[in-house]
Amino acid sequence: MSNPTFNSPTLYSALSVVGLGWYVVLWSIGLLGCRIGRTRYRLRPGSPLATSPDAPGVSILRPLKGLDTNLYENLASTFVQEYPNFEILLSVADEDDQALTVVRELMSQYPQVNAKIIIGEEIVGVNPKVNNLVKSYRQATHDILWVIDSNISVAPGTLARAVDILDEPSMSQNPSKKRVALVHHVPFATEHEGYLGAQVEAAFLNTNHAKMYLAINTVAFESCVVGKSNLYRRSDLERVNGSLKPRKKTDPNEGEYGLAVFGNFLAEDNMIASALWHELDVRHDLSCDVAHNAIGKMTLADYVWRRVRWIRVRKHMVLAATILEPFTENLVASSIAAASLNYLFGVSAWVFLAIHHSAWLWVDLDVYESLAGYPLPAHQRWKFLGAWCIREMLTLPIWILAVCGNEVTWRGKRYQVLRAGQVRRRGTEGTRNGGFWRWMWRQEGDSLSQYEPIDEAI
Repeated sequence: MSNPTFNSPTLYSALSVVGLGWYVVLWSIGLLGCRIGRTRYRLRPGSPLATSPDAPGVSILRPLKGLDTNLYENLASTFVQEYPNFEILLSVADEDDQALTVVRELMSQYPQVNAKIIIGEEIVGVNPKVNNLVKSYRQATHDILWVIDSNISVAPGTLARAVDILDEPSMSQNPSKKRVALVHHVPFATEHEGYLGAQVEAAFLNTNHAKMYLAINTVAFESCVVGKSNLYRRSDLERVNGSLKPRKKTDPNEGEYGLAVFGNFLAEDNMIASALWHELDVRHDLSCDVAHNAIGKMTLADYVWRRVRWIRVRKHMVLAATILEPFTENLVASSIAAASLNYLFGVSAWVFLAIHHSAWLWVDLDVYESLAGYPLPAHQRWKFLGAWCIREMLTLPIWILAVCGNEVTWRGKRYQVLRAGQVRRRGTEGTRNGGFWRWMWRQEGDSLSQYEPIDEAI
């Protein structure tokens, strides 16, 4: 005999109502992100700081390793910033690093720019980007730091507009409004070499990721930062230690503080942002500029394991959000809504899904247009649509794979993810059986060697 409790129409009706309610919430978030994209990114005004003699000084920190895709253009974009007072510190761990050839060429081309090469890392943890940055961080002349990855290029007015936001006198004009302690830029990806994984990554970053990123940062109920391009003050970072416990200005600095503390986190970018947010009770803000993220040789396996890696890190940082993640994705949410509408009102699931996916794609394309500054080019539409569909179909399998493990491979080394996203080094013994998993694990180990801190805060 079946259990009447679980066959009750009342229960099915309640679950259907909850499903529809969640669907409405998810669409509200998506439409908010779409609207913010239109209002914030389709018009990028100039900044008075671009020509101001009183502009505060900024130290631009660029950690480098090898010849990243589009490296010359990426680095050149910081040399041509329309800002009167900045220095550039370009750091490498090894004096034989190939990136130095490009750096020296740029320094000779722009002799008027105050640029320095910093050679040698300081091992403060497992995160090679942090190890590479520590010397530049300490040698920087200015308090305002702009940490920007080597695979990122930006528009000439980006720095001035970011400093405008970071330096705004909000607290003096409105004491109830929290001070901005970090300015970040939404990534916008461009793939250069035709790899399928790169196309899928670009379809993800330029649509759903951007849409959710903009919406979450607009609501601002929690820190949500990707570390591709971040502006903050060294004096603020020297007051946080990653504990996420509120601190007062009068509290003594006992123990370790500053950048080196975050060397044991894979997602050091998100952890730094969270520490500023929670420990100093400040806020973050987005600029109206994007961080143009050049993607090179990324296979589909690289894409899969990249997503797996960061979901596993997030699982130990924000467990509730990670568990909820599949329900924010297109296919799962639309399936729940289709079943709910069919049960409550007899709406054809196939008709609903056709309308839903068309509308969802339209919103994603609108977000793309807002960030790119132009519609998706006609010759790229079918390629984009294919990558977009692959991304949507892979979301749930990737999530299931990610939550079933705690190990990640990063730059050829294996780590176990610990509490709050910290990691410890693991050995090389195998943990998977079967030909498919051996192949996938090998692909993960062969992933690209450049710094890869995208990652997602959502």
